Amino acid sequence: MISQNQIDKASNFLKLHKEEKILTLLNSWDPGSSKLIEASGFEAIGTTSMGISASLGYPDCQAIPFQEMVDAVKRIVEKVTLPVTADIEGGYGKNINEIVNSSRQILLTGIVGINIEDSYDLNPKLVDSIEFCERISAIREMAKSLGIHLVINARTDVFITSSGSENDRLKESIDRGNKYQEAGADCIFIPDVWQKEKIRTLVQEIDAPINILSNPTNGTGFPPSIKELEEIGVARVSLGSSLMKSTLASIRKIGQEVIEEGTYKRLSEHLEPISETLLAYKMATEKNKSH
Repeated sequence: MISQNQIDKASNFLKLHKEEKILTLLNSWDPGSSKLIEASGFEAIGTTSMGISASLGYPDCQAIPFQEMVDAVKRIVEKVTLPVTADIEGGYGKNINEIVNSSRQILLTGIVGINIEDSYDLNPKLVDSIEFCERISAIREMAKSLGIHLVINARTDVFITSSGSENDRLKESIDRGNKYQEAGADCIFIPDVWQKEKIRTLVQEIDAPINILSNPTNGTGFPPSIKELEEIGVARVSLGSSLMKSTLASIRKIGQEVIEEGTYKRLSEHLEPISETLLAYKMATEKNKSH
């Protein structure tokens, strides 16, 4: 049910969070985008729930039927050799049993890690921290019973959902981060934090590796560079949904130019150097076949 290869990948993925070099993740939504990420030299792949949902015609925030999400993640895992960590949003369940069952189904696709968040979908409200800790602990026990150390990346949405002061939100993020680590989380994911000093405080005050979201598309600021985040001590950085948003924006802009002006300037710009891209994709495909 859980292969030795999956167990080994999970162990290696966990180690990547503890090295001096920052773990950088591009987030994919299908086998094609995943193969290109693998061919680009990354050490692991994270999925984007928004990207998978959009690619299948659904809005974000758990609007996609869970089985379609499972199937999409499985297709990705089957086409790449890198460890894959899956974004399962709030857990696709109304209670702990349902969330653990959803986590188990995702785990059986061959993934080695999950992101799970502590906010209600489509509602700017945080899950009670004790309840969320119970979810983390239950998922940890489920994975342990299957003989694998699933890498749990616990996301706290304090900076997204709370209306308190910056200092209050920073304090609550630290409090939740440490509670989640004690409950069994391997890494704490804190989106929408841009200021380097706040990130430094999170790194110093939370007793776990820290994951920062570098997503310049949300309009609230521009993230520090990968090098700057590494110097601060951030263990993991992910681009989240921004790669898919960039792709969708390119399609829209190219389409507008074609229909309004009848020209292909933007299309031509995005096609260069297409030969290198196609070669990288071909090499990734051949690499996967050899495994």
